[in-house]
Amino acid sequence: MTVHIADLEEAKSRVAQLLATHERVILGIVGAPGAGKSTLAQLLAEAFAEGVPDGTGVVDEPKDHFAAWVPMDGYHLADVELSRLGRLERKGAIDTFDARGYRSLLRRIHEGEDGVIYAPMFERDLEQPLAGAIPVFPWTRLVVTEGNYLLDETDAWKDVRAAMTEVWYVDVDDELRRERLVERHIRFGKEPEQARKWVMEVDEVNARRIAACRDRANATVSLPPLDL
Repeated sequence: MTVHIADLEEAKSRVAQLLATHERVILGIVGAPGAGKSTLAQLLAEAFAEGVPDGTGVVDEPKDHFAAWVPMDGYHLADVELSRLGRLERKGAIDTFDARGYRSLLRRIHEGEDGVIYAPMFERDLEQPLAGAIPVFPWTRLVVTEGNYLLDETDAWKDVRAAMTEVWYVDVDDELRRERLVERHIRFGKEPEQARKWVMEVDEVNARRIAACRDRANATVSLPPLDL
């Protein structure tokens, strides 16, 4: 049965409950482009950065790097490789990511590999991945990862789901989501008409694929509008 999460406090409470019963929690946040995945993931990682916050009903465990935010976007293929493959004009589609690399990272985190595990990040200003940017320490108990295809069942993606404790689907009004996307594309350099065209011809194709998997999520999150 899919649980419904209505606000950030409910989200934090559920994370605290998971931490009470798991040595390490890998929480996946999935949703269509522009749904607010990154914002929610960042808020949760910040809330648990030094332990379980007060007021959750769980004993606090102060510790630096208690939580880490590890976005799937760090596994974007670089533009030079997308150009070689002829996929640059639909960057963000499922075959423009290194799914096996992402699967390998999550398995290492899930299995508790010794030492620091380094994850890549995605640099928005450059629109490129950066290797070795995010440390996951042996004592990091909450890892929040977010991206488009965490619930997809094709190829390596089905194993991605298996490495996570829970996956939450972020649900948001489609019109608002598309407006956010157009604004984001403009902010990062596209002309307004080019941004609208990209949203309808690239992002919305991906959104339909992502929505088709939403029934596999453990919880649906419908938060008030967040500052993206």
